[in-house]
Amino acid sequence: MLRREQNDLLTQTGPGTPGGALFRSYWLPALLAEELPENECPPVRVKLLSERLLAFRDTRGRYGLIDEFCAHRGVSLWFGRNEENGLRCPYHGWKYDVTGQCVEVPSEPAESGYCKRIKLKSYPLVERGGILWTYMGAPERQPPLPEFEFALVRPEQRFVAKRLQESNWLQALEGGIDSSHVSWLHRGELNSDPLFKGAKGNQYNLNDARPVFEVVESPGGLYIGARRNAEGGRYYWRITPWVMPSFTMIPPRGGPIDDHNCWTWSFDYHSLRALTEAEVQAMRDGKGIYVKFEPGTYRPLANKDNDYLMDRAAQKAGRSFSGVAGIAMQDASLQESMGPIVDRTKENLVSTDNGIIMARHRLLRAAKALVEKDETPPGVDPVHQRVRAAAIVLPADAVYKDAAREELKVRPGLSHARV
Repeated sequence: MLRREQNDLLTQTGPGTPGGALFRSYWLPALLAEELPENECPPVRVKLLSERLLAFRDTRGRYGLIDEFCAHRGVSLWFGRNEENGLRCPYHGWKYDVTGQCVEVPSEPAESGYCKRIKLKSYPLVERGGILWTYMGAPERQPPLPEFEFALVRPEQRFVAKRLQESNWLQALEGGIDSSHVSWLHRGELNSDPLFKGAKGNQYNLNDARPVFEVVESPGGLYIGARRNAEGGRYYWRITPWVMPSFTMIPPRGGPIDDHNCWTWSFDYHSLRALTEAEVQAMRDGKGIYVKFEPGTYRPLANKDNDYLMDRAAQKAGRSFSGVAGIAMQDASLQESMGPIVDRTKENLVSTDNGIIMARHRLLRAAKALVEKDETPPGVDPVHQRVRAAAIVLPADAVYKDAAREELKVRPGLSHARV
């Protein structure tokens, strides 16, 4: 259970908040590269950390992320014309480049230099791994680009997607950290979803619904180990690394839009080979941790307005434990049901919530150290990002963080350890 002020600190990420300062220390996924597919394509609205921004790609292929609104009269530049290395406001013709610099004010003489005095807020926007990343912090503290393994493999080896989640970012993150719900909420999908069925670990998840959690700090965040009974007196370990502020493996990553909504980013990749056509098609069809969308949007087709297309008959018959289809929407429906921001002062936590408890403390400490001592938070250093999830059977007396040390590292040329 958190105090009210602690809950506010973790859930509020707008400008001027400690949580916002923490997120502004990192490169954040802003949009999919496919959303700006070609030079001079239409601009895209982007809302991140409660800031309304606009992304565009100019004539030379350069990416820009700037304030959405024209400095003249506040018109949304989403209506602008993307032309000749700039975005021109259709109201009075003011034009801006990818850095937010005004380069033309048609009503003013060029020799006056007036446009040089006008510059919109802007942030860098860089493509890596099929994602356009932005850094919204102080320019002098800009860290190296992210080095998560999925972003560095060849395009044919990965699949990346995003979806809108209508809840605070922390609810999405905590759902990803919590492995204990897998045995219940996702039990129907473990043996039927084409991206999950056949994994031996599924039976461990189904046969032992009382995992023992052992959570240890890592340089960039936490290793969250969920231990279940395996054959021969051994243990099955499902180890989920969490890299601050919001990156979890195997589950998805949540990034704040504002305090009531977030983008949930999901990825699949193979470290050695291209994904098969069947795997990619299943992901496009909304299997695994992916969803189907309302046409022309990134909002899930199953959403709160249609009660997530809940099937009570399937729930009663045991075909779906929750009645909601799909792993992603099973998670999202329950996380959104808590309300936009859950009141954590009313919680009653148990031992399986250890990962969540430690993640909250790590976030609180990092935000306080950043604001009060100007300390760089964990997870900013690319070294902290070179980790993998692991699922492995170990002897009962093994200490998982030591026994699985190599499996948790990114090891070029070697595949993941999966059971």
